[in-house]
Amino acid sequence: MEKRDLVRVFARGGVVSPGDLKQILTTASEFGNEVIHFGSRQDILFPVSIRSKTILDTTFQAIRTDYDFGGKHYENIVSSYVAADILPATSWLHSDTYLYILDDFERYRPQLKVNIADPRQTLVPLFTGNLNFVASKQENYWYLYVSLPKYGNKLVCWPALIYTFDVVRTVKALEAVYLDQPNLPITGLYDQTNASIKANNRPLQSELELPTVPFPTYEGMNKMAGDKYWLGLYWRNNQYTINFLQALCDLCVQTNIGKISITPWKSFIIKGIAECDKIKFEKLLGKFGINMRHSSLELNWHLPVLDEEALQLKRYLVRTFDQNDISTEGLTFAIKTVPMVLFTSIVIEKNPASKYSDKYELLPTYNVLYCRDFNPNKRDYLAYAKDVLQEDLAPLLMELSRLYYEQLHYEPEVKVSKPTVEQKSLHPVYQCSHCLTVYDQAFGDENAGIPAGVTFKELPSSYVCSLCEAPKKDFVELHLEKTPH
Repeated sequence: MEKRDLVRVFARGGVVSPGDLKQILTTASEFGNEVIHFGSRQDILFPVSIRSKTILDTTFQAIRTDYDFGGKHYENIVSSYVAADILPATSWLHSDTYLYILDDFERYRPQLKVNIADPRQTLVPLFTGNLNFVASKQENYWYLYVSLPKYGNKLVCWPALIYTFDVVRTVKALEAVYLDQPNLPITGLYDQTNASIKANNRPLQSELELPTVPFPTYEGMNKMAGDKYWLGLYWRNNQYTINFLQALCDLCVQTNIGKISITPWKSFIIKGIAECDKIKFEKLLGKFGINMRHSSLELNWHLPVLDEEALQLKRYLVRTFDQNDISTEGLTFAIKTVPMVLFTSIVIEKNPASKYSDKYELLPTYNVLYCRDFNPNKRDYLAYAKDVLQEDLAPLLMELSRLYYEQLHYEPEVKVSKPTVEQKSLHPVYQCSHCLTVYDQAFGDENAGIPAGVTFKELPSSYVCSLCEAPKKDFVELHLEKTPH
């Protein structure tokens, strides 16, 4: 059989134009592929023959896109551009800010993993890189968290905030010092990096606040501001059909969509679809029989690329959850069969084969880990169970999911409130977590034809926000003081 290996095409920051993506798809098709795959670092993957490297060079130089083949010489840059304009964001951080930084990387290919992320969103992990830039509250300034192999991958906060226009210069200088002086302590890394560039740094004034909002839904046609829509598409096997993607690229060009965004969850998002063009995208999806209504049980998984064993285990667990009506909304899962960077709240880790496996027919065993507070950005994984068989995994994960939901309700109960002279009555309302629209049963929802007096629980499951069309499940309960009459 002809030797084949995966090409990793670097869509910087997970951002690619429809034209460039179509060229990548054409190249993948020329090598006999009918599908392509997405990687956890927002890259595009497809197998090719080693003898075809010259053709790859010609193709990707023409579209000014970097790639890696047969080894890990360079790394893609991860960014939360995909979450901009559709998820909560730091006030000063806009799409254009990401694009400026990513364009600046065009002249430099990092060998270390670089992340550029907004801490207010939870779709893109903050700390899966070696150099992790996280937006601060100070306009145009970023925290830098360093996690490097020779320092044990311990997460260390850079003792200064980095200016937006110095991000690439800082990466280049820091990487040069780190690679050239392997025995340099981390304090020396900071001093020599700063000495090599004249940067507009600022001192740290406050600690980074990690996000606590649940993991978002990233699939389907959803409303944006300004009468625009965003479309999220996900394939459960991470095999995206080239014919469909090429037709989708053509439609993006026809409707003036300039960017397609890849997520770390091996899916992609198209933002800025005009109201008048929405039907065109829906017709295209229908023509190719594309499903946009996967269960939330399916979506929040991270698996190694082309790992059939991990995919089959995921399918088994998802079926079991579904049969038992288990909710996993807000939780994320990873199946670890090979070394990989973890960024999910729960991990199913396969143990190495026993030394007696050649003599005896032994079943594989797994460890179950979960991140402290179920927040993967804390990077602190705790063992929940060890050396368990596959048949025992689903009950253990169900226990963990219940533990997660108990924790969600536990914090408000232990908050200490100031004593009050008079006990005040609380009035429940429900607020959309996307646009902050409030549903109050005292008023109902005139736009949706719902009269006053209808409680939120009595609303049909098909109810959506009257402003942004978010589903009923995305509303959160609040309590207001009831006004005396």
